Amino acid sequence: MDLDWLVEFLFTIIRLSTPLIFAALGAVISRKAGVLNLALEGMMLVAALTGVVFSAITQSWIVGLLTAVLGSMLMATIISYCFLVIKTDLYLTCIATNMASIGGTVFVMFLLTGSKATTAEALRSMSIPRIDLPLIKDIPYIGDVLSGHNLLTYVSFAMVFFAWFLIYKTRIGLRMRAVGEAPEAVESVGISVPKIKYISFLLSGVFAGFGGAFMSMSYVTWFSRDMVAGRGFIGMSIMNIANASPVGSLGASFIFGGADATAKYLQLQNLPTDLVFMVPYAVTIIALTVISIVRIRREDRIVHGKSLRRKKATEKAAE
Repeated sequence: MDLDWLVEFLFTIIRLSTPLIFAALGAVISRKAGVLNLALEGMMLVAALTGVVFSAITQSWIVGLLTAVLGSMLMATIISYCFLVIKTDLYLTCIATNMASIGGTVFVMFLLTGSKATTAEALRSMSIPRIDLPLIKDIPYIGDVLSGHNLLTYVSFAMVFFAWFLIYKTRIGLRMRAVGEAPEAVESVGISVPKIKYISFLLSGVFAGFGGAFMSMSYVTWFSRDMVAGRGFIGMSIMNIANASPVGSLGASFIFGGADATAKYLQLQNLPTDLVFMVPYAVTIIALTVISIVRIRREDRIVHGKSLRRKKATEKAAE
């Protein structure tokens, strides 16, 4: 039985899931501190362009990756300052940032290259290397699926563990969760809530920076307008589906990566382009709907169970 098509399909799922994992982790880390980062899309866009520009200028993918992350962190800092210090509305600030990023990246790209579509002709970024995993690469089929991915793909898996460890095994993670659940109680013991939120938002920017760098320095080696294509918003959906769990976000990212890979496959079958492009977003809507129904039914069962126990306790007391 020829399994080459399946191997290639699974390899593609892992590849396409990489930016979604970073975006989802960015959403998770901010959500734990009670902050919903709606600017992930804009942060990834800025990181993607920054990485291309500086890697092309310096001819170093390391410099490109670092500046991409720094660019995203700078955006996170600006947004944090606006809503924590100036007291602007967080969600309106994030939406405005996304809109500014879409237009701003095109403007900067035009200034640098004279093109409003892509940097492919004038600025080609250095490519982040691919890694062959020792021993695993020699295993039939499995090696073809798991080995040979971009370095950032393996970094994204490591970041899942890092995010889990940070949130559940460190003091700062405990404080993030406490701020997200009971900020007044945290303030009462002398811990600065704005400081914790700022740290979580900054870390969210780091994850978004890695995701943006993957898009322009691995997925392709140039920047094009709006190239993130909604992955930041899908990352937020993944976070909601996984209930802000780092490990759960990894699994959910593979689901959406599979939807994206399916869309790529359908595109090769000469199906209408508009129909193909809606597949990942349709999966997002369906998944959110299913998860919401499951959660509502679970809550109903819990409430019903409590009511039954209360009724039995009342009847027993009456006897």
